[in-house]
Amino acid sequence: MIASISGSVKAVTPTTVVIDVGGVGILLQVSPRLSATLMVGKSASLHTTLLVREDALTLYGFETIEDRAIFEQLQTVTGIGPKVAQSALNLFEANELMSAIATGNLSALQKVSGLGKKGAQRVVLELKDKVGTTSSNGKEISRSWRDDLTEALLSLGFTNKDSADVVDSVSEEFSDAADMSLEVLLKRALQIRGRR
Repeated sequence: MIASISGSVKAVTPTTVVIDVGGVGILLQVSPRLSATLMVGKSASLHTTLLVREDALTLYGFETIEDRAIFEQLQTVTGIGPKVAQSALNLFEANELMSAIATGNLSALQKVSGLGKKGAQRVVLELKDKVGTTSSNGKEISRSWRDDLTEALLSLGFTNKDSADVVDSVSEEFSDAADMSLEVLLKRALQIRGRR
């Protein structure tokens, strides 16, 4: 896959940009919000994803890796193609979009052109557990470390009550639990359980 493109901007329209890479003009589909930031004659560096269809190869450009990731995730939802995914990124930044999905904010998602109420519901249903939310300082927030840890403990044979008690203890003892991997959390939980 072509992961990124860097070069001089040769042409810009509201939905496309041509970037000169070693004398070859590469056409990329971009959101109007991104195209407004690009200027002919200036250099640009964009993250990209290539969509392969029977009748076309289309390269899409993004300002950040997060934009590209959410663009690709949106298209895993039934009935959503690149046009709607691009519309979503024109309206929202990646972290805003992930937050709207993670919190089930249907009214915000319905503002995306071509999505509608049912489409917004499908996005939340299919992606809610797959996207993380991002805090204002850009740090990834684990939304459901408690749920993940509880599920892991239950799979090891813990009762619902024991799992809940241990998860509460982990939360009390480790203020940075949200930043820990599930493996580390499970290890801590088993240590706490062993002390009882």
